[in-house]
Amino acid sequence: MAPRPYIGGVKKVGVRELKNRLSHYVRQVRAGHAIQVTDRGEVVAELLAPRPPRNGRDGGQRLAELARRGLVTLGARNTARLYRRQPSRLEPGELQRLVDEERGDR
Repeated sequence: MAPRPYIGGVKKVGVRELKNRLSHYVRQVRAGHAIQVTDRGEVVAELLAPRPPRNGRDGGQRLAELARRGLVTLGARNTARLYRRQPSRLEPGELQRLVDEERGDR
C-alpha cells in the first residue's frame, strides 16, 4: 500500500461529487490516496484505505491465539433458551397511555 499523504496532499471532494463518482474515488483510495469529504466547504469525513492488521493477523486470529495459550476464554454461542420471553407487567392499554403522556401535544 502506498504511504499516506501528508495533509497538504489530501484531496477534497464535496458530498454530491463523491456520490456521483463514488467508484472513481474508491479507486483513488485503493491506490493509497486519502480523500476528505466536504459538506458546504466543511470537512465532515475522510476516506482512507484500511491499515493492514498488526503482525499480519486480524482480531479474530489474535483472539484465537490468546485462547490457545490459555490467556483468554472464548464465550459460548447464545441460545434462545437463555432468553425466555417474559410476561408483560403492564395492564392492557397502559403502554399506549404512557407513550401518549410522554409525547404530550406533539
